[in-house]
Amino acid sequence: MNLRKRSFTLLGHRTSVALEPEFWRVLEAEADRAGQSLAHYVSQIDAARGTRPLASALRLSALAAAQRGH
Repeated sequence: MNLRKRSFTLLGHRTSVALEPEFWRVLEAEADRAGQSLAHYVSQIDAARGTRPLASALRLSALAAAQRGH
């Protein structure tokens, strides 16, 4: 599998997330569209994800953006 790992500091803790490059491209585009850094965009998704794993929440966010046509 071709996963790309990114590291972020979320709520003061360093974490890494591995996703397929296609998901990262959608998330980067959404962050740009919102005028945010990718780290800030990911932190917003993290804050709203509840008990869902971060990687899953990021994939679902990217899927939702793709379904909206972004």
